[in-house]
Amino acid sequence: MAANELGTSTSPYLRQHAGNPVAWKQWGEAAFAAARERDVPVFLSIGYSACHWCHVMAHESFEDEQTAAYLNEHFVSIKVDREERPDVDAIYMEATVAMTGHGGWPMSVFLTPTGEPFFCGTYFPAEPRSGMATFRQVLESLVEAWQTKRDQIDGIGQSVVQQLGARKSTVQGVLDEKTLERAAALLKVDFDPVDAGFGPAPKFPPSMVLDFLLRHHRRTGSADALTMVSQTCERMARGGMYDQLAGGFARYSVDKQWVIPHFEKMLYDNALLLDVYTHWWGVTEDPLAKRIVLETADFLLAELRTAEGGFASALDADTEGEEGLYYVWTPEQLHEVLGDDAAWVIDLCDVTGTFEHGSSVLQLRQDPDDPQRWERVKSVLRDARSTRTYPGRDDKVVAAWNGLAITALARAGVVLEKPEYVEAAVAAAGLVRDVHLDESGRLHRTSRDGQVGTAHGVLEDYAAYAQACLTLLGVTGDADWLKVAESLLDRVLEQFVADGTFYDTAADAEALVWRPQDPTDNASPSGVSLAAEALTTMASLTGSTRYDAAAQQALASSATLASRAPRFAGRALAVAETQAAGPLEIAIVGDSGELLATALKNAPWGTAVVRGAPGLDVPLMAGRDLVGGQSAAYVCQKFTCRLPIVLPEDLRRELNPAR
Repeated sequence: MAANELGTSTSPYLRQHAGNPVAWKQWGEAAFAAARERDVPVFLSIGYSACHWCHVMAHESFEDEQTAAYLNEHFVSIKVDREERPDVDAIYMEATVAMTGHGGWPMSVFLTPTGEPFFCGTYFPAEPRSGMATFRQVLESLVEAWQTKRDQIDGIGQSVVQQLGARKSTVQGVLDEKTLERAAALLKVDFDPVDAGFGPAPKFPPSMVLDFLLRHHRRTGSADALTMVSQTCERMARGGMYDQLAGGFARYSVDKQWVIPHFEKMLYDNALLLDVYTHWWGVTEDPLAKRIVLETADFLLAELRTAEGGFASALDADTEGEEGLYYVWTPEQLHEVLGDDAAWVIDLCDVTGTFEHGSSVLQLRQDPDDPQRWERVKSVLRDARSTRTYPGRDDKVVAAWNGLAITALARAGVVLEKPEYVEAAVAAAGLVRDVHLDESGRLHRTSRDGQVGTAHGVLEDYAAYAQACLTLLGVTGDADWLKVAESLLDRVLEQFVADGTFYDTAADAEALVWRPQDPTDNASPSGVSLAAEALTTMASLTGSTRYDAAAQQALASSATLASRAPRFAGRALAVAETQAAGPLEIAIVGDSGELLATALKNAPWGTAVVRGAPGLDVPLMAGRDLVGGQSAAYVCQKFTCRLPIVLPEDLRRELNPAR
């Protein structure tokens, strides 16, 4: 019988399963060839390192010798890290939702040896539970069906591929100002006026939607848009979803009041929220916003930065097999650690048994009446927490998510005058450039310990990293970042676009049962909306009509979704807002950090900004010079510029005449 092959993987999630008695194979033609040779179905298990229920199913079923023996006898088993292969995850998640009405992880999909799905599910328990079939019952039923109803199974698989593959044409539309107004109105209907956020529990941080609403407020002055943002940002930051001791957001809240988190901390969430809170502070100068920016950025640098300078993907939800154990507190634990301060903290942080077994997640629903006391207490609690077993870290570096973090850190570093954030952003961008980009210009999605993974980059990787490079161009004045971004976006247009449609995989990538293409924002922005953003920025910096036309084409892919379900098109709506506000371009000649900070803080978010010495090899800088030997800002639209501005206060008034 074949051996478990996951020990050679660069994915921490796959390596977690290297000791299973299941004869796991990695995704690839060799696995499907083995299934064809043995004439057995494929069991495809998809998950990720920080997934709680993935760990549960692994412990219950994949570590069980009898279950493993049955799998090994009757199936070829493939384990996939969804973060490493989002293309594989996307197509089989679409099949799972179509066949069952819901999706999630772990995803359990059964395939023919040609990759066609015929039975889908998520978590299956080892013992009967709430009317659910056990995993062993599912396996036995499918083996019987494979042996007695093979034609029917093959027909199901072929039908699923035909039906879902045929739905891949994009409905084009126009993302104009009327659509933006409609989207804002629909979001107001979905807004929770009591607990903030959108829709019922579980509540995910609506980062892209908040980004859109902030840009909409800046362009139109909409008070409703700003209210939705401010209330949601405050409730998220004061609830249990935010780590009140060390910063950083958990993946989502299981309840509508933002009290109990699903405890894993994801890089993409924290990068996106860092950018949102930086933007919120730029609009309101709310002290809470500034505190969250600083704490979240410090969390990224302290807990997710890798030795090579990149950012790790996630921290696990579980510690010692228990969800949230690292983060929660009982009153008894607080009394033991804090002594006389315990009663104050119990009241301040609502330690009333809000989680399991009498424990609570710390909240901070209002600012403490004694800030110095709170800072001292936080330090004591952090020290005490550091003696607990630390959550596992998935330390693979994902190009797309590092791109999001680079952009957010660079902006926050300039706006809040924290140069160490910009330095960290430059280091992470250098790692992706030097390790993930190969000589042919292909971007690889992941690396670990400086070793590049085998998975090719998807559209979100190219687009998010290109935008990161353009952001670094703006804040560092290093024109080499423009060249990297240009190469990435040229490859996007050559490899990811066909007949007016943006696809999530390259034309020269591995062929799957259908080619994934989805404009929907989920926990992170869609590839096509990220492409629209990067192409818009590149067009602004270069004046290229080719990039501008491609940006419009990318936005058109999201227009219908944006007008009907704006909660799932926030990034495209945000880019459309930037375009509706100009789009502006700001060229800063000279080394004035004040002018740069003023531009980033006060211009419409997403405005192309570049600062550098006279003669910097960037088209937007051509012909711009110092004014009387002083640094000067040129505010432009379509490369037509207003009079140069020398004083930061004058630039602020130019960009915000109503403020």
